[in-house]
Amino acid sequence: MIRLIPHPLLSLALVFMWLLLTSFSLGHLVLGAMLGLVIGWIFRLLEPERPKLRRIWPLVKLSGIVALDILRSNIAVARLILTRGRHGKRRSEFLEVPLELKDPHALALLAMIVTATPGTAWLSHDMDSGILILHVFDLVEEDDWRTLIHNRYETLLMEAFG
Repeated sequence: MIRLIPHPLLSLALVFMWLLLTSFSLGHLVLGAMLGLVIGWIFRLLEPERPKLRRIWPLVKLSGIVALDILRSNIAVARLILTRGRHGKRRSEFLEVPLELKDPHALALLAMIVTATPGTAWLSHDMDSGILILHVFDLVEEDDWRTLIHNRYETLLMEAFG
């Protein structure tokens, strides 16, 4: 039944909406049912594969680390903005970070973490080379950022997603 109607609630909702938008008749019911089935099949093709989690504990640990990092980063960025940095010597730059992650779900989670942390932004990632282009609001030491991304986030994501 799932193969014939991959998303029964979606198809049913589409038939119902079709009948609400048009007048009720047998022809509109058949047309709405056909549209609901076809759109359900198309939607099945667009669905991403489900994430394959190996362990949940690293994600729980990661969420605590990210919450603290976001809080610390908010304070640091506010201080930089309000005090004009270290007497106007703020260094905003782009940084290349090599990543070992290959799982698209883990990469998406890392992108959300990096972008949600004030002072950093995920710009691009090359799947072939594994290079992440990151923008840092106040870059003090490039290698510290590479180590932070790898040791603090990437290792836990690799534990969780395999």
